Amino acid sequence: MKFIAHNYQQRGVDWILSIARCALWKEMGLGKTVTTLTAIIKLMDAIVIRKVLIIAPLRVAQSTWPAEIAKWDHTKHLTYSVVVGAKHERRVALLRDADIYIINYENLQWLIDHFLKLKRWPFDMVVCDESTKLKSFRLRNGSKRAMALAKTIRATDRWVNLTGTPAPQGLIDLWGQTYFLDLGARLGSTFTAFKNRWFIEAPNGYGVVPNEIADKEIHERLGDICLSMKAEEYLEMPKLINTTIDIDLPVDQFAEYRELEREMYLQLSNQEKIEAVTAATLTNKCLQYANGAVYLTDDNGRPTTQWRTVHDAKLEAMDSVIAEATGAPILVAYNFKSDLARLKERYKHAVVLDKNPETIERWNKGEIQLLLAHPASAGHGLNLQTGGNIIVWYGLNWSLELYQQFVARLYRQGQEKSVFIYHLVVNNTIDEQVMDAIEHKRTVQDQLMLAMAA
Repeated sequence: MKFIAHNYQQRGVDWILSIARCALWKEMGLGKTVTTLTAIIKLMDAIVIRKVLIIAPLRVAQSTWPAEIAKWDHTKHLTYSVVVGAKHERRVALLRDADIYIINYENLQWLIDHFLKLKRWPFDMVVCDESTKLKSFRLRNGSKRAMALAKTIRATDRWVNLTGTPAPQGLIDLWGQTYFLDLGARLGSTFTAFKNRWFIEAPNGYGVVPNEIADKEIHERLGDICLSMKAEEYLEMPKLINTTIDIDLPVDQFAEYRELEREMYLQLSNQEKIEAVTAATLTNKCLQYANGAVYLTDDNGRPTTQWRTVHDAKLEAMDSVIAEATGAPILVAYNFKSDLARLKERYKHAVVLDKNPETIERWNKGEIQLLLAHPASAGHGLNLQTGGNIIVWYGLNWSLELYQQFVARLYRQGQEKSVFIYHLVVNNTIDEQVMDAIEHKRTVQDQLMLAMAA
């Protein structure tokens, strides 16, 4: 297929060509993959680079990049090797002579160790697709994968970070990613320096929040290496219609929820116990209770794999959505394994999204009425937009990145219908806090994207 670059795609190509170490923050549907490949070809033609390493989530590494290389007339001559699978398969893949080597983040540490033993680093360009995977990098005690990759920074001439969600948890996510571009020149040589300069303790005592100068100064410091593009500014997209379905718990169950929230402990009517020993554990227990099933604890307060149903309020709300859809396909986001088990039990026709490509094919053909998926396994690289236009958030998730990536499975280029998103929210519970947190994080990220827009 002949590639004719849109103006926004050409700007992305020019950005990568002109800035040796840069970030391209392009939302879904704007063609960040073909944009990057086009820049790679131009750099290879100019003999600026010879070998490229592309790091991506597993499904994207296996399918998306190879498919894009094969798709376009100007890229299909590129040779590539996908470095995934068992250790011996990865070794064989590295031995193949290719222009581009594609690997998943989980195998990064193995790759770096492999070349450290050989005392050479063959790649003069690195592309990190979904670069938020690097946000946990620290000079000490950070993500092991990111720390391994950091050993190659000075040995790599050109570096591109790609993502559509650069700050899913707020500005605090930016230091780790940016360090790979400038070794801390813009945001501080250490994460501690970054945090001390632009963040203060959160009012509730948990974590940090940006101080009054953070937005302006961080935006200014990143402006020369980060280019952002939002899909709504460049694509004609159908409407995205968000609906919150408010759910009231029965009186007795709401009293139980309040007791759990207040005491961090609850004894069910059958003497089984639910105990939360930390604030983080309590958060999960409250989310579980709002969804309708809670995992039990043993006599020593340790979590177990057993759970008990406490109410059916969300399932009843789900019944209403299904009835209103009148047979239209629905993509359902669940949070806990207990949610999945209860959804499968209630809706016998439901299908669980797995790694089998046939499941995706069946969905896109309209053969699946109810598709159950966890946001963490249905994010990057899945095209589900031809199979439906309804999403139900049965179990809510704190992560803006997972939230936006999940929505983008249906709300993306190629979707011809308005997309309806239903959030099942139990009133006066932690569900409301999650919704507020997602909206706040989205506002922070939107401001960042706007500031980095060309």
